[in-house]
Amino acid sequence: MMRKIVLPGSVVGDAKEKLPGRGVFKEGDKLYASRLGIVSDKGRYVNIIPLSGVYDPSIGDNVIGVVQEAFKNAWLIDINAPYPAFLGVDNVPWRVDYGETTKYLKIGDVLIVSIVSVDEARNIDVSMKCKACRKIDEGLIIDIQPSKVPRVIGKNSSMLSVLKKYTGCWIFVGQNGRIWIKGKDEEKIKLLIKAIRKIEKEAHTTGLTERITKMLGG
Repeated sequence: MMRKIVLPGSVVGDAKEKLPGRGVFKEGDKLYASRLGIVSDKGRYVNIIPLSGVYDPSIGDNVIGVVQEAFKNAWLIDINAPYPAFLGVDNVPWRVDYGETTKYLKIGDVLIVSIVSVDEARNIDVSMKCKACRKIDEGLIIDIQPSKVPRVIGKNSSMLSVLKKYTGCWIFVGQNGRIWIKGKDEEKIKLLIKAIRKIEKEAHTTGLTERITKMLGG
């Protein structure tokens, strides 16, 4: 069974009953899609989950970033978005003296950071002071389309639980489409990556959790 796919400008809800979420705008008493995607109208908000595209940063998201550049008092971080993010020395867990940023983070270092601000000019600030935030020194990173992240996690983390249970791997899913995987069994890691690719490819279908469970031996 396919989920409902809508074009930009399509009516996706009644503004008297629902609120506009991501990818949705209000005009009169109707809600309209502002992008191509899948309708999600659970809860109070109507959202359009994009079928493809780059990551659209949102405050509170935890993402996996890569240090692009080091300045005297900050770092520029690639977060898989149209614009890089800014990580200032005030937003890291260390006391960094002016000009000594490369002693702590170097170009190419991989991090878990949290989005703390996004302004109208698309200036993005990130922080390493969240509970999950850290420098990644082991395991491997794979990339998926950011729009498929909710499907990899699943409702109430149901899909993520299945992936962890049947592979024994540790998984962190960044909202920007980057996934950190750690495991001791190389074959299980390969199976996990295969399962994630299947979820990404078949994200628009129903019954996917059951198929992934069966694929992993459940």
